[in-house]
Amino acid sequence: LIYDWNEKDPALLRPPGRVLLNDETLRDGLQSPSVRDPSIEEKLHILHLMEALGINSLDLGLPGAGKRASEHVEALAREIVQKKMKIRANCAARTHENDIRPIAEIVQRTGLNIEAATFIGSSPIRRYTEGWTEDFLLQTTEKAVKFVVSLGLDAMYVTEDTSRCDPAMIKRLYSTAINCGARSIVVCDTAGHSTPCGLARTLRSRPGNRKLHSRASRRCRLCSRLRVGNR
Repeated sequence: LIYDWNEKDPALLRPPGRVLLNDETLRDGLQSPSVRDPSIEEKLHILHLMEALGINSLDLGLPGAGKRASEHVEALAREIVQKKMKIRANCAARTHENDIRPIAEIVQRTGLNIEAATFIGSSPIRRYTEGWTEDFLLQTTEKAVKFVVSLGLDAMYVTEDTSRCDPAMIKRLYSTAINCGARSIVVCDTAGHSTPCGLARTLRSRPGNRKLHSRASRRCRLCSRLRVGNR
């Protein structure tokens, strides 16, 4: 059930271009049951620290998760606009209209351009656990990305657990998303499976497209011996 990308090849470790930082502290960073959700004042302070550090972009949160999440995302978005910050914003959303629509509403109210990062599990393990077929994933991807585009949002497409998914399925998912209007794709090493070479090889498997911005997302686990090398 696991495709292993981790064959060693030192040549893969040379970055082909500039490395950009997308900070997930205020979204994925709050997923642990041992972490409390900070107050909006604390989140605004963290936002200003990110701006001062020159971080390129951040995930504001998942506004579809409820009233508090939506209010915090909107407050962060307003702060970026009012303080004329350079940091760019995105929001997480499951591949469902009820998660995507709140992002568009916040964009309308604040005037901030926010990418909609729609995510879906991709690995054979997840497909087996959920009882998903490949056709279901492709259809869900198509519907979600088209809905994002129809709302006038920039579409970011995220495949969870990419590093344990087979190349053929990755290409089918990314090709579908790109053809439906996705401007960014995100490769995830959700379980901390990849070595640096493995992550680089996964990145190079994406479909070629001049208009596409490719990003690698690495969810690190503190117990992972690779956490520093893959950051």
